[in-house]
Amino acid sequence: MSMENPPPPALIRIPVRIVVLVVVLPVRVVWDLLAATAHFLDRTALRPVGRGIAWVFTGLWRGVAWVFTGLGRGIAWFLHHAVARPARLLYRSVLTPVGHGLAWVFTGVGRGLAWVFTGVWRGLAWVLTRVGRGIGWFFGGLGRGIVAGAGWLWTGLSIATVWLAKALFVWPWVALWRYVVVPVCRYGIAVPADWLYRQVLVPLGTGLLFLLEKLVLVPAIALFRYVLLPLVRYGLVGPLRRLHRHVLAPVGRGLGWFLPRLGHGLAVAAVWLAKAVFVWPWVALWRYVVVPVAVHGVARPLGWLWKRVLVPVAREVGDALAVCWRVAGFVSRAVGRALKWVAWTVLGRPLVWAWRNVCTPVGHWVRDQVWAPARTAAVQAGRAAKEALASARAAVREARRDTWRALVGSVRSPGSGEPEVARARTLGSTTNVPGAAPAPEISLRKRG
Repeated sequence: MSMENPPPPALIRIPVRIVVLVVVLPVRVVWDLLAATAHFLDRTALRPVGRGIAWVFTGLWRGVAWVFTGLGRGIAWFLHHAVARPARLLYRSVLTPVGHGLAWVFTGVGRGLAWVFTGVWRGLAWVLTRVGRGIGWFFGGLGRGIVAGAGWLWTGLSIATVWLAKALFVWPWVALWRYVVVPVCRYGIAVPADWLYRQVLVPLGTGLLFLLEKLVLVPAIALFRYVLLPLVRYGLVGPLRRLHRHVLAPVGRGLGWFLPRLGHGLAVAAVWLAKAVFVWPWVALWRYVVVPVAVHGVARPLGWLWKRVLVPVAREVGDALAVCWRVAGFVSRAVGRALKWVAWTVLGRPLVWAWRNVCTPVGHWVRDQVWAPARTAAVQAGRAAKEALASARAAVREARRDTWRALVGSVRSPGSGEPEVARARTLGSTTNVPGAAPAPEISLRKRG
Protein backbone atom coordinates (compact mmCIF):
# COMPACT_ATOMS: atom_id res chain seq x y z
CA MET A 1 0.00 0.00 0.00
CA SER A 2 1.35 3.43 -0.93
CA MET A 3 2.25 6.11 1.57
CA GLU A 4 -0.65 8.28 0.36
CA ASN A 5 -3.20 5.66 1.51
CA PRO A 6 -1.73 4.13 4.72
CA PRO A 7 -3.51 1.14 6.29
CA PRO A 8 -5.95 2.01 9.07
CA PRO A 9 -4.98 1.08 12.57
CA ALA A 10 -6.35 -2.00 14.32
CA LEU A 11 -8.36 0.30 16.57
CA ILE A 12 -10.64 1.01 13.57
CA ARG A 13 -10.43 -2.38 11.83
CA ILE A 14 -11.40 -4.73 14.68
CA PRO A 15 -14.58 -2.87 15.86
CA VAL A 16 -15.75 -2.43 12.26
CA ARG A 17 -15.37 -6.17 11.52
CA ILE A 18 -17.10 -7.17 14.76
CA VAL A 19 -20.09 -4.89 13.99
CA VAL A 20 -20.28 -6.06 10.37
CA LEU A 21 -20.08 -9.75 11.42
CA VAL A 22 -22.93 -9.25 13.90
CA VAL A 23 -25.04 -7.60 11.16
CA VAL A 24 -24.12 -9.99 8.31
CA LEU A 25 -24.33 -13.35 10.11
CA PRO A 26 -28.17 -13.41 10.47
CA VAL A 27 -28.54 -12.28 6.86
CA ARG A 28 -26.24 -15.08 5.61
CA VAL A 29 -27.99 -17.68 7.77
CA VAL A 30 -31.40 -16.61 6.44
CA TRP A 31 -30.05 -16.59 2.87
CA ASP A 32 -28.61 -20.12 3.15
CA LEU A 33 -31.83 -21.32 4.78
CA LEU A 34 -33.92 -19.87 1.96
CA ALA A 35 -31.60 -21.38 -0.67
CA ALA A 36 -31.74 -24.84 0.93
CA THR A 37 -35.52 -24.60 1.26
CA ALA A 38 -35.84 -23.62 -2.40
CA HIS A 39 -33.64 -26.55 -3.53
CA PHE A 40 -35.58 -28.98 -1.30
CA LEU A 41 -38.95 -27.75 -2.63
CA ASP A 42 -37.69 -27.95 -6.20
CA ARG A 43 -36.53 -31.57 -5.78
CA THR A 44 -39.38 -32.89 -3.67
CA ALA A 45 -42.43 -30.85 -4.64
CA LEU A 46 -42.21 -28.66 -7.73
CA ARG A 47 -40.69 -31.17 -10.14
CA PRO A 48 -43.04 -34.09 -9.20
CA VAL A 49 -46.05 -31.75 -9.24
CA GLY A 50 -44.96 -30.46 -12.67
CA ARG A 51 -44.57 -34.00 -13.99
CA GLY A 52 -47.98 -34.96 -12.58
CA ILE A 53 -49.66 -31.93 -14.15
CA ALA A 54 -47.97 -32.68 -17.48
CA TRP A 55 -49.12 -36.35 -17.25
CA VAL A 56 -52.70 -35.27 -16.44
CA PHE A 57 -52.88 -32.77 -19.29
CA THR A 58 -51.30 -35.26 -21.68
CA GLY A 59 -53.90 -37.88 -20.74
CA LEU A 60 -56.73 -35.35 -21.07
CA TRP A 61 -55.42 -34.27 -24.47
CA ARG A 62 -55.17 -37.84 -25.68
CA GLY A 63 -58.67 -38.60 -24.40
CA VAL A 64 -60.13 -35.51 -26.08
CA ALA A 65 -58.26 -36.33 -29.29
CA TRP A 66 -59.57 -39.93 -29.16
CA VAL A 67 -63.14 -38.70 -28.62
CA PHE A 68 -63.02 -36.15 -31.45
CA THR A 69 -61.27 -38.62 -33.76
CA GLY A 70 -63.99 -41.21 -33.20
CA LEU A 71 -66.69 -38.58 -33.62
CA GLY A 72 -65.09 -37.35 -36.86
CA ARG A 73 -64.81 -40.87 -38.22
CA GLY A 74 -68.48 -41.51 -37.38
CA ILE A 75 -69.59 -38.30 -39.08
CA ALA A 76 -67.43 -39.13 -42.12
CA TRP A 77 -68.94 -42.66 -42.33
CA PHE A 78 -72.47 -41.26 -42.06
CA LEU A 79 -71.85 -38.60 -44.73
CA HIS A 80 -70.22 -41.17 -47.02
CA HIS A 81 -73.13 -43.64 -46.81
CA ALA A 82 -75.98 -41.12 -46.49
CA VAL A 83 -74.88 -38.40 -48.94
CA ALA A 84 -71.86 -39.25 -51.07
CA ARG A 85 -72.86 -42.75 -52.28
CA PRO A 86 -76.51 -41.82 -53.15
CA ALA A 87 -75.30 -38.64 -54.87
CA ARG A 88 -72.68 -40.62 -56.86
CA LEU A 89 -75.33 -43.22 -57.82
CA LEU A 90 -77.76 -40.48 -58.86
CA TYR A 91 -75.06 -38.76 -60.93
CA ARG A 92 -73.92 -41.92 -62.71
CA SER A 93 -77.36 -43.59 -63.18
CA VAL A 94 -79.62 -40.58 -63.89
CA LEU A 95 -77.89 -37.26 -64.48
CA THR A 96 -75.12 -38.54 -66.77
CA PRO A 97 -77.47 -40.35 -69.28
CA VAL A 98 -79.92 -37.45 -69.24
CA GLY A 99 -77.10 -34.95 -69.83
CA HIS A 100 -75.69 -37.01 -72.71
CA GLY A 101 -79.15 -37.17 -74.33
CA LEU A 102 -79.75 -33.45 -73.96
CA ALA A 103 -76.30 -32.69 -75.33
CA TRP A 104 -76.95 -34.94 -78.37
CA VAL A 105 -80.35 -33.26 -79.03
CA PHE A 106 -79.05 -29.71 -78.70
CA THR A 107 -76.00 -30.51 -80.81
CA GLY A 108 -78.20 -31.82 -83.67
CA VAL A 109 -80.58 -28.87 -83.51
CA GLY A 110 -77.62 -26.42 -83.46
CA ARG A 111 -75.97 -28.06 -86.44
CA GLY A 112 -79.26 -27.97 -88.45
CA LEU A 113 -79.88 -24.31 -87.66
CA ALA A 114 -76.27 -23.49 -88.51
CA TRP A 115 -76.57 -25.30 -91.89
CA VAL A 116 -79.83 -23.40 -92.74
CA PHE A 117 -78.48 -19.98 -91.77
CA THR A 118 -75.22 -20.64 -93.59
CA GLY A 119 -77.05 -21.45 -96.87
CA VAL A 120 -79.32 -18.41 -96.62
CA TRP A 121 -76.36 -16.14 -95.86
CA ARG A 122 -74.31 -17.45 -98.77
CA GLY A 123 -77.23 -16.91 -101.31
CA LEU A 124 -77.97 -13.46 -100.01
CA ALA A 125 -74.30 -12.54 -100.15
CA TRP A 126 -74.00 -13.76 -103.78
CA VAL A 127 -77.00 -11.61 -104.83
CA LEU A 128 -75.84 -8.54 -102.96
CA THR A 129 -72.35 -8.89 -104.41
CA ARG A 130 -73.63 -8.91 -108.00
CA VAL A 131 -75.99 -5.94 -107.39
CA GLY A 132 -73.20 -3.99 -105.68
CA ARG A 133 -70.79 -4.58 -108.55
CA GLY A 134 -73.36 -3.32 -111.14
CA ILE A 135 -74.17 -0.22 -109.12
CA GLY A 136 -70.48 0.44 -108.62
CA TRP A 137 -69.69 0.11 -112.34
CA PHE A 138 -72.51 2.54 -113.26
CA PHE A 139 -71.67 5.19 -110.70
CA GLY A 140 -67.98 4.75 -111.41
CA GLY A 141 -68.40 5.58 -115.12
CA LEU A 142 -70.72 8.46 -114.32
CA GLY A 143 -68.26 9.84 -111.77
CA ARG A 144 -65.29 9.56 -114.13
CA GLY A 145 -67.24 11.49 -116.86
CA ILE A 146 -68.27 14.19 -114.40
CA VAL A 147 -64.73 14.49 -113.09
CA ALA A 148 -63.27 14.79 -116.65
CA GLY A 149 -65.80 17.47 -117.69
CA ALA A 150 -65.34 19.36 -114.46
CA GLY A 151 -61.55 19.25 -114.98
CA TRP A 152 -61.75 20.74 -118.45
CA LEU A 153 -64.21 23.41 -117.31
CA TRP A 154 -62.04 24.28 -114.31
CA THR A 155 -58.95 24.61 -116.48
CA GLY A 156 -60.69 27.04 -118.91
CA LEU A 157 -62.24 29.06 -116.10
CA SER A 158 -58.88 29.24 -114.29
CA ILE A 159 -57.05 30.56 -117.38
CA ALA A 160 -59.77 33.15 -118.10
CA THR A 161 -59.85 34.23 -114.45
CA VAL A 162 -56.08 34.66 -114.40
CA TRP A 163 -56.01 36.80 -117.55
CA LEU A 164 -58.96 38.85 -116.31
CA ALA A 165 -57.30 39.44 -112.95
CA LYS A 166 -54.06 40.51 -114.64
CA ALA A 167 -55.95 42.87 -116.95
CA LEU A 168 -57.84 44.42 -114.01
CA PHE A 169 -55.32 44.44 -111.15
CA VAL A 170 -51.79 44.07 -112.55
CA TRP A 171 -51.33 45.64 -116.01
CA PRO A 172 -52.83 49.09 -115.16
CA TRP A 173 -50.58 49.51 -112.11
CA VAL A 174 -47.53 48.26 -113.98
CA ALA A 175 -48.17 50.79 -116.79
CA LEU A 176 -48.84 53.59 -114.27
CA TRP A 177 -45.55 52.83 -112.45
CA ARG A 178 -43.48 52.41 -115.61
CA TYR A 179 -44.80 55.29 -117.75
CA VAL A 180 -45.97 57.89 -115.17
CA VAL A 181 -44.42 57.54 -111.69
CA VAL A 182 -40.87 56.67 -112.72
CA PRO A 183 -40.48 59.51 -115.39
CA VAL A 184 -42.07 62.13 -113.08
CA CYS A 185 -39.85 61.15 -110.10
CA ARG A 186 -36.68 60.95 -112.21
CA TYR A 187 -37.01 64.08 -114.39
CA GLY A 188 -39.28 66.18 -112.17
CA ILE A 189 -37.67 65.64 -108.73
CA ALA A 190 -34.32 63.80 -108.80
CA VAL A 191 -32.55 65.75 -111.62
CA PRO A 192 -33.52 69.29 -110.33
CA ALA A 193 -32.61 68.27 -106.74
CA ASP A 194 -29.19 67.01 -107.88
CA TRP A 195 -28.50 70.21 -109.82
CA LEU A 196 -29.61 72.35 -106.83
CA TYR A 197 -27.29 70.40 -104.47
CA ARG A 198 -24.26 70.61 -106.75
CA GLN A 199 -24.61 74.15 -108.02
CA VAL A 200 -26.14 75.98 -105.01
CA LEU A 201 -25.98 74.12 -101.67
CA VAL A 202 -22.36 72.90 -101.89
CA PRO A 203 -20.84 76.38 -102.67
CA LEU A 204 -23.06 78.03 -100.08
CA GLY A 205 -22.05 75.53 -97.36
CA THR A 206 -18.37 75.90 -98.19
CA GLY A 207 -18.56 79.70 -97.85
CA LEU A 208 -20.46 79.49 -94.56
CA LEU A 209 -17.89 77.08 -93.10
CA PHE A 210 -15.05 79.40 -94.16
CA LEU A 211 -16.73 82.43 -92.55
CA LEU A 212 -17.50 80.43 -89.35
CA GLU A 213 -13.91 79.26 -89.08
CA LYS A 214 -12.33 82.71 -89.68
CA LEU A 215 -14.81 84.79 -87.72
CA VAL A 216 -15.70 82.48 -84.72
CA LEU A 217 -13.43 79.50 -84.24
CA VAL A 218 -10.04 81.19 -84.77
CA PRO A 219 -10.81 84.13 -82.37
CA ALA A 220 -12.25 81.72 -79.78
CA ILE A 221 -9.16 79.46 -79.92
CA ALA A 222 -6.85 82.45 -79.66
CA LEU A 223 -8.82 83.82 -76.68
CA PHE A 224 -8.67 80.42 -74.88
CA ARG A 225 -4.97 79.83 -75.63
CA TYR A 226 -3.54 83.29 -74.98
CA VAL A 227 -5.95 84.72 -72.35
CA LEU A 228 -7.95 82.16 -70.37
CA LEU A 229 -5.34 79.43 -70.11
CA PRO A 230 -2.51 81.69 -68.76
CA LEU A 231 -4.99 83.41 -66.45
CA VAL A 232 -6.15 80.04 -64.95
CA ARG A 233 -2.63 78.58 -64.83
CA TYR A 234 -0.82 81.49 -63.26
CA GLY A 235 -3.66 83.26 -61.45
CA LEU A 236 -5.55 80.32 -59.86
CA VAL A 237 -3.79 76.95 -60.12
CA GLY A 238 -0.31 78.17 -59.08
CA PRO A 239 -1.44 79.92 -55.86
CA LEU A 240 -3.67 76.98 -54.95
CA ARG A 241 -0.81 74.51 -55.47
CA ARG A 242 1.57 76.58 -53.36
CA LEU A 243 -1.09 76.93 -50.66
CA HIS A 244 -1.59 73.13 -50.59
CA ARG A 245 2.14 72.38 -50.67
CA HIS A 246 3.33 74.87 -48.08
CA VAL A 247 0.31 75.30 -45.76
CA LEU A 248 -2.39 72.60 -45.95
CA ALA A 249 -0.13 69.57 -46.37
CA PRO A 250 2.15 70.39 -43.34
CA VAL A 251 -0.89 71.18 -41.19
CA GLY A 252 -2.55 67.87 -42.24
CA ARG A 253 0.60 65.86 -41.52
CA GLY A 254 0.91 67.49 -38.13
CA LEU A 255 -2.69 66.73 -37.25
CA GLY A 256 -2.29 63.14 -38.55
CA TRP A 257 0.69 62.62 -36.23
CA PHE A 258 -0.87 64.29 -33.19
CA LEU A 259 -4.46 62.97 -33.22
CA PRO A 260 -3.61 59.17 -33.18
CA ARG A 261 -1.18 59.68 -30.34
CA LEU A 262 -3.71 61.73 -28.47
CA GLY A 263 -6.37 59.01 -28.99
CA HIS A 264 -3.94 56.28 -27.93
CA GLY A 265 -3.04 58.18 -24.79
CA LEU A 266 -6.68 58.75 -23.91
CA ALA A 267 -7.50 55.05 -24.53
CA VAL A 268 -4.58 53.89 -22.35
CA ALA A 269 -5.67 56.24 -19.60
CA ALA A 270 -9.29 55.03 -19.82
CA VAL A 271 -8.16 51.36 -19.71
CA TRP A 272 -5.99 51.92 -16.63
CA LEU A 273 -8.77 53.86 -14.96
CA ALA A 274 -11.29 51.06 -15.71
CA LYS A 275 -8.87 48.43 -14.34
CA ALA A 276 -8.25 50.48 -11.23
CA VAL A 277 -12.01 50.88 -10.62
CA PHE A 278 -13.55 47.58 -11.77
CA VAL A 279 -10.79 44.88 -11.97
CA TRP A 280 -8.04 45.30 -9.40
CA PRO A 281 -10.34 45.39 -6.32
CA TRP A 282 -12.07 42.11 -7.33
CA VAL A 283 -8.77 40.46 -8.28
CA ALA A 284 -7.30 41.39 -4.90
CA LEU A 285 -10.46 40.12 -3.15
CA TRP A 286 -10.32 36.79 -5.03
CA ARG A 287 -6.55 36.33 -4.65
CA TYR A 288 -6.06 37.41 -1.03
CA VAL A 289 -9.45 36.59 0.54
CA VAL A 290 -11.56 34.02 -1.32
CA VAL A 291 -8.82 31.65 -2.47
CA PRO A 292 -7.02 31.44 0.92
CA VAL A 293 -10.31 30.92 2.74
CA ALA A 294 -11.46 28.23 0.24
CA VAL A 295 -8.10 26.44 0.21
CA HIS A 296 -7.09 26.60 3.89
CA GLY A 297 -10.52 26.77 5.45
CA VAL A 298 -12.60 24.35 3.31
CA ALA A 299 -10.64 22.29 0.75
CA ARG A 300 -7.77 21.08 2.93
CA PRO A 301 -9.96 20.09 5.92
CA LEU A 302 -12.38 18.28 3.59
CA GLY A 303 -9.49 16.58 1.77
CA TRP A 304 -7.94 15.49 5.05
CA LEU A 305 -11.33 14.20 6.26
CA TRP A 306 -11.92 12.32 2.99
CA LYS A 307 -8.42 10.85 2.78
CA ARG A 308 -7.79 10.10 6.46
CA VAL A 309 -11.29 9.16 7.68
CA LEU A 310 -13.94 8.44 5.04
CA VAL A 311 -11.83 6.49 2.53
CA PRO A 312 -10.22 4.17 5.15
CA VAL A 313 -13.57 3.59 6.85
CA ALA A 314 -15.31 2.83 3.53
CA ARG A 315 -12.45 0.53 2.41
CA GLU A 316 -12.43 -1.25 5.74
CA VAL A 317 -16.23 -1.65 5.68
CA GLY A 318 -16.03 -3.19 2.18
CA ASP A 319 -13.25 -5.59 3.22
CA ALA A 320 -15.12 -6.42 6.41
CA LEU A 321 -18.30 -7.18 4.44
CA ALA A 322 -16.41 -9.60 2.14
CA VAL A 323 -14.59 -11.34 5.02
CA CYS A 324 -17.64 -11.49 7.25
CA TRP A 325 -19.81 -12.85 4.41
CA ARG A 326 -17.35 -15.73 3.95
CA VAL A 327 -17.07 -16.31 7.71
CA ALA A 328 -20.88 -16.24 8.01
CA GLY A 329 -21.03 -18.79 5.20
CA PHE A 330 -18.69 -21.12 7.10
CA VAL A 331 -20.78 -20.68 10.25
CA SER A 332 -24.04 -21.19 8.35
CA ARG A 333 -22.77 -24.35 6.63
CA ALA A 334 -21.51 -25.72 9.97
CA VAL A 335 -24.93 -25.10 11.54
CA GLY A 336 -26.63 -26.67 8.52
CA ARG A 337 -24.43 -29.79 8.69
CA ALA A 338 -25.21 -30.13 12.41
CA LEU A 339 -28.96 -29.84 11.77
CA LYS A 340 -28.67 -32.30 8.86
CA TRP A 341 -26.90 -34.86 11.08
CA VAL A 342 -29.55 -34.46 13.76
CA ALA A 343 -32.40 -34.86 11.23
CA TRP A 344 -30.74 -37.91 9.64
CA THR A 345 -30.15 -39.54 13.03
CA VAL A 346 -33.63 -38.80 14.34
CA LEU A 347 -35.77 -39.29 11.18
CA GLY A 348 -33.74 -40.45 8.18
CA ARG A 349 -32.26 -43.71 9.44
CA PRO A 350 -35.51 -45.05 10.92
CA LEU A 351 -37.39 -44.18 7.73
CA VAL A 352 -34.75 -45.81 5.53
CA TRP A 353 -34.78 -48.96 7.68
CA ALA A 354 -38.60 -49.10 7.51
CA TRP A 355 -38.54 -48.58 3.72
CA ARG A 356 -35.91 -51.29 3.10
CA ASN A 357 -37.14 -53.92 5.59
CA VAL A 358 -40.92 -53.35 5.53
CA CYS A 359 -42.21 -51.37 2.51
CA THR A 360 -39.97 -52.95 -0.15
CA PRO A 361 -40.93 -56.60 0.56
CA VAL A 362 -44.60 -55.66 0.79
CA GLY A 363 -44.38 -53.79 -2.52
CA HIS A 364 -42.65 -56.70 -4.26
CA TRP A 365 -45.32 -59.10 -3.01
CA VAL A 366 -48.13 -56.77 -4.22
CA ARG A 367 -46.40 -56.38 -7.59
CA ASP A 368 -45.83 -60.12 -8.14
CA GLN A 369 -48.95 -61.59 -6.55
CA VAL A 370 -51.63 -58.92 -7.25
CA TRP A 371 -50.65 -56.40 -9.96
CA ALA A 372 -49.08 -58.80 -12.51
CA PRO A 373 -52.05 -61.29 -12.62
CA ALA A 374 -54.51 -58.39 -12.83
CA ARG A 375 -52.57 -56.77 -15.70
CA THR A 376 -52.35 -60.11 -17.58
CA ALA A 377 -56.10 -60.66 -17.19
CA ALA A 378 -56.82 -57.10 -18.40
CA VAL A 379 -54.60 -57.59 -21.47
CA GLN A 380 -56.30 -60.89 -22.37
CA ALA A 381 -59.74 -59.33 -21.89
CA GLY A 382 -58.76 -56.44 -24.16
CA ARG A 383 -57.54 -58.79 -26.88
CA ALA A 384 -60.74 -60.84 -26.62
CA ALA A 385 -62.81 -57.67 -26.90
CA LYS A 386 -60.84 -56.56 -29.97
CA GLU A 387 -61.31 -59.98 -31.65
CA ALA A 388 -65.05 -59.92 -30.85
CA LEU A 389 -65.31 -56.38 -32.24
CA ALA A 390 -63.45 -57.44 -35.39
CA SER A 391 -65.75 -60.47 -35.86
CA ALA A 392 -68.82 -58.26 -35.38
CA ARG A 393 -67.45 -55.72 -37.88
CA ALA A 394 -66.82 -58.48 -40.45
CA ALA A 395 -70.35 -59.85 -39.92
CA VAL A 396 -71.87 -56.38 -40.40
CA ARG A 397 -69.77 -55.88 -43.58
CA GLU A 398 -70.95 -59.24 -45.02
CA ALA A 399 -74.57 -58.44 -44.20
CA ARG A 400 -74.22 -55.03 -45.90
CA ARG A 401 -72.73 -56.69 -49.01
CA ASP A 402 -75.57 -59.21 -49.15
CA THR A 403 -78.13 -56.43 -48.80
CA TRP A 404 -76.43 -54.43 -51.56
CA ARG A 405 -76.37 -57.45 -53.89
CA ALA A 406 -80.04 -58.08 -53.20
CA LEU A 407 -80.99 -54.47 -54.00
CA VAL A 408 -78.66 -53.67 -56.91
CA GLY A 409 -77.52 -56.99 -58.30
CA SER A 410 -74.37 -59.01 -58.44
CA VAL A 411 -72.78 -56.83 -61.14
CA ARG A 412 -71.29 -53.75 -59.54
CA SER A 413 -70.34 -50.62 -61.42
CA PRO A 414 -66.61 -49.88 -61.32
CA GLY A 415 -65.66 -47.42 -58.65
CA SER A 416 -68.92 -47.67 -56.64
CA GLY A 417 -69.26 -49.10 -53.18
CA GLU A 418 -66.63 -49.69 -50.56
CA PRO A 419 -63.18 -50.89 -51.58
CA GLU A 420 -62.57 -54.50 -50.61
CA VAL A 421 -60.10 -55.01 -47.83
CA ALA A 422 -57.31 -57.40 -48.73
CA ARG A 423 -57.23 -60.38 -46.49
CA ALA A 424 -54.22 -60.69 -44.28
CA ARG A 425 -52.05 -63.76 -44.56
CA THR A 426 -50.77 -65.22 -41.33
CA LEU A 427 -48.26 -67.63 -42.89
CA GLY A 428 -49.53 -70.60 -40.91
CA SER A 429 -49.93 -68.80 -37.58
CA THR A 430 -52.99 -69.49 -35.47
CA THR A 431 -53.58 -65.80 -34.75
CA ASN A 432 -54.96 -63.26 -37.20
CA VAL A 433 -54.50 -59.53 -37.61
CA PRO A 434 -57.26 -57.79 -35.61
CA GLY A 435 -60.05 -56.54 -37.89
CA ALA A 436 -58.97 -58.51 -41.01
CA ALA A 437 -60.34 -61.79 -42.37
CA PRO A 438 -57.72 -64.52 -42.88
CA ALA A 439 -56.59 -65.23 -46.45
CA PRO A 440 -56.07 -68.71 -47.86
CA GLU A 441 -52.63 -70.15 -47.20
CA ILE A 442 -52.25 -71.43 -50.78
CA SER A 443 -50.70 -68.82 -53.10
CA LEU A 444 -52.34 -67.78 -56.37
CA ARG A 445 -49.51 -69.24 -58.46
CA LYS A 446 -49.95 -72.70 -56.89
CA ARG A 447 -53.73 -72.40 -57.09
CA GLY A 448 -53.42 -72.15 -60.90
